[in-house]
Amino acid sequence: MTDTPDLTLERVFASPSLEGASPRKAKLSPDGRFLTLLRNREDDKDRYDLWGFDRESGEWVMLVDSEQLGTGRELGEEEKMQRERARIGNLKGVVDYSWSPDSQSILVPLDGDLYLKPLTDDAIRLTDSPEGELNPTVSPKGSGAAFVREGALYVTSDAAREFVRITPEEASDTVSWGTAEFVAQEEMGRDTGYWWAPDDSRIAVQRTENAPVGIVTRAAIGATGTKTFDQRYPVAGSDNALVELFVMDPDGGNRVKVDLGAESDIYLTRVNWGPGAKRLYVQRQNREQTVLDVLAVDPATGESRVLFTEKAAPDSWINLSDGFHVLEEDGRILWWSERDGHGHIWLFDPSARGKDRWQQVTEGDWEVAEITAVDEKRGLVYFTGNKDGVLERHLYRTSFFVIGDSGQIERLTERGWWNEAVMDKEAESAIITRSNTGQPAQVYYADADGNRLSWVEENALDTDHPYAPFLASHVTPEFGTIKAEDGTKLDWMMIKPQMEPGKQYPVLYYHYGGPHSQQVSKAWKGALAQSVVDKGYIWFVIDNRGAANRGVAFEQPLYRAMGSVEVDDQRAGAEFLKTLPFVDPGKIAIYGWSYGGYMTLKQLEADQGLYAAGISGAPVTRWELYDTHYTERYMGDPNKVPEAYAAASAIPDATNISDPLLLIHGMADDNVVFENSSELISTLQEGNVPFEMMLYPGYTHRVAGENISPHLWNTIFRFLEAHGVTPPE
Repeated sequence: MTDTPDLTLERVFASPSLEGASPRKAKLSPDGRFLTLLRNREDDKDRYDLWGFDRESGEWVMLVDSEQLGTGRELGEEEKMQRERARIGNLKGVVDYSWSPDSQSILVPLDGDLYLKPLTDDAIRLTDSPEGELNPTVSPKGSGAAFVREGALYVTSDAAREFVRITPEEASDTVSWGTAEFVAQEEMGRDTGYWWAPDDSRIAVQRTENAPVGIVTRAAIGATGTKTFDQRYPVAGSDNALVELFVMDPDGGNRVKVDLGAESDIYLTRVNWGPGAKRLYVQRQNREQTVLDVLAVDPATGESRVLFTEKAAPDSWINLSDGFHVLEEDGRILWWSERDGHGHIWLFDPSARGKDRWQQVTEGDWEVAEITAVDEKRGLVYFTGNKDGVLERHLYRTSFFVIGDSGQIERLTERGWWNEAVMDKEAESAIITRSNTGQPAQVYYADADGNRLSWVEENALDTDHPYAPFLASHVTPEFGTIKAEDGTKLDWMMIKPQMEPGKQYPVLYYHYGGPHSQQVSKAWKGALAQSVVDKGYIWFVIDNRGAANRGVAFEQPLYRAMGSVEVDDQRAGAEFLKTLPFVDPGKIAIYGWSYGGYMTLKQLEADQGLYAAGISGAPVTRWELYDTHYTERYMGDPNKVPEAYAAASAIPDATNISDPLLLIHGMADDNVVFENSSELISTLQEGNVPFEMMLYPGYTHRVAGENISPHLWNTIFRFLEAHGVTPPE
């Protein structure tokens, strides 16, 4: 028997990926015959090609070889930034695709251009433009296709495949059509600015005027030079882009403006077409994010009326969702809402009156994550959620004909896993992606009852799997709970190294801490944590108040109080660790990125001496520097509540930091702009406070790559070793 090799940081980030095959964007062709997905390469884990599985022949085939078909042309700045918003800035090759409704071809964007790939022939290049084409789509009925180029919407509807600009020429370069504004992409989960009607008859198109948005001159400091970008970035308390919505024919004719109301300082959060294109449904959120109106719009005239309104709980905000489905038969709407304190599915009847308009489909002290599909004939709604415990996620279904009977809810996935699901339009089949603490992601094809019909990617941990050499040292995480100061239950996860009796071990205490995120779950945690454990460190994580998927009351304490209760809860985690006999109480180091980087600073400021060291990656240091939609959702308007921002800032108390600090930041960060760190650096220097830092020229908010990632983590461990945060001898 051979010894288990060391799981080095270099191997963690190298190819092939230790997670095995990591397919993305699994889809079924409209006729159900083909299953397609993006599969990464063994020799380059970040490059994806398009593959298809013919369910009749049972064979896989590569449909698009990204290296062979692609030009290698550098992406335009706007597409790069869009990918950063979608958190796929590191990916190469094919990152998305769209089936034609006749199931005979696939529209594929690649290296800034568009290709049409017939199933039985070579790919056809549709565009050859240095500007690049954004957000390409095939229309629902297949009569046309569209994309956005340089702020204009282009559509084709003929066999010649000639794309024609259908939106007006604008006198100002601050106006764009068909694209989502910055905060919609970054914070609202909306990456498009145009929407085809289901019968191809009309297109709803967003018009964005960015002139009111302030300019941040972002210096993208690179290795061999610096580029400056005048980026329109709406910091908290400043003006947002002016967003309008129009409906037009696919050739640009019959354009009408949608009435979004008299108040222009609003957010356009979602746009959905109803059955038969008879109605357009628009979700309008107020600037304070405490009121969400659903508008019913006449697409012929643009006239609108408020169909119903959601209001936030006291001292809270409204979370957005894609949970919206209009029933074809009678126009009733299945809708996701937190109106009872938890995210659940409701049925809204626009023809009813008073309380009869609303019926609750799911209920209980748990959360519905997403509405996955609706089987209208059988009266079934499929959804993912955590009814069986917050550490797991499953696919469920229930009847919306039988309301209020929790016994009607059926779990369709196996206990012990974290599942994501996509289903076909008729809710006849599903593609399930699942993982757990001992198995990286698997993908399988299932029927409507959840029965696995075939593996899409079994990703079995057999002898050929890239992770196989390290399985012998793989440690299964342990889970538990502690109580916050107010008695709230907090979930934690711990991975322990191989221990010797009587010895105490250091802790790398990872945290995020911010809202809209869950860190503690039974999903696969990746090889990085295992590598840290192999070095002799305990890996520890806790979900503080404010974390997602536990209801409004759990999130609400962050309202206008960032940097307070999260710090308290993380302190409770550290104090819990200090009670454990195998933990070295003087060697608890904290690490976090983005909001987690902010948390590192606030924790070191609040509790000098509690932590042995802190690593702060790409931190927000002053919330006035971050964007409107995210920051004001939780903190309010800094012009109205400056005291809340002052208390949340990491700058005023930075000179109180007395424990070792390592600051890390990408010098081209367009999300948490580098000014956050430069202001902190200056404050610490002027206060004669010692600290260490590692800056990465040319890198944005995602400092990652096959060589950069191990450099970053080796830097972290050299820092810990220099300050004595090391395993016992």
